[in-house]
Amino acid sequence: MQSLRENIHLEDSYAGVTLAAINLPKGMIYIDAPPIPEDGRIWRADLLDLESGLERLLINLDSNADRVIGSRAMDCRTLVQEKTAEHYSNRTGVFKNQSDLTGAVWETIPNLGNIRWAPPEITFTDHMSLYWDDAPIELVHHPGADIGAIWVSLPDEKIIFVGDTVLKNQPPFLERANLPLWLEEIDLLLSDTYKGYTVVSGRGGVCASSTIEKQREMLQNILAGMEHLAKKDAEPAATAKMIPALLDPLRFLASERELFTNRLRYGLSAYYIRHYFNKEEDAEEEDK
Repeated sequence: MQSLRENIHLEDSYAGVTLAAINLPKGMIYIDAPPIPEDGRIWRADLLDLESGLERLLINLDSNADRVIGSRAMDCRTLVQEKTAEHYSNRTGVFKNQSDLTGAVWETIPNLGNIRWAPPEITFTDHMSLYWDDAPIELVHHPGADIGAIWVSLPDEKIIFVGDTVLKNQPPFLERANLPLWLEEIDLLLSDTYKGYTVVSGRGGVCASSTIEKQREMLQNILAGMEHLAKKDAEPAATAKMIPALLDPLRFLASERELFTNRLRYGLSAYYIRHYFNKEEDAEEEDK
């Protein structure tokens, strides 16, 4: 466990996403949950030695299964943006393995079995402030990386948790993304608005500005590739040709190559279909 401040802690040792815990007089705020329920229980136990109030709250930064399927094991109320809540409502009551390989980490975990979802009890639309201490915790909707994605910031501490907006040496998830919005959000992170902030990625922890700039470069390359294929009226399968060039600048273990290849194969095709391939058909349907 890494401590950014006396009361703000990160954990990157569990499968899935980077976890965080904010220890306040009112209680403990968890940011995201590990996908394996037993890991969630261990994470909670690790935090018991920290003095805090009795309240507990889990914030999920988006709807990616890596960060939400373990929510029930955190044994507390869950807070999400409303689009993430809608995504929950469209799922069955029990999480089950699926045939499509999306490149999420949970797909590499053996014997995960069927897990009951923990539907969120608290939602918000654009902005929400939590006052569990004198200083606010700000939650803001930033739907670039995912339609229900949020950032959690502590302005007094100058720390911001940005989920999958920035990933360290990993390719992005694209199925529920909006690349132009995502690029605007990257520019916001690099602007004076967040000058002096510690930026925490949901996959990899604390980010240097160079990591954020690399994320912007990758997203620009993806967007340019999509536009090029769309001009040629290419089929969605053609997006797979982009994968080697996108993975090449990243530093990751050889054992992760298949996972990250699956992530891009699935995400690039899904994004292309949603934003380019069916556009004319959608427009015709709207005119009817």
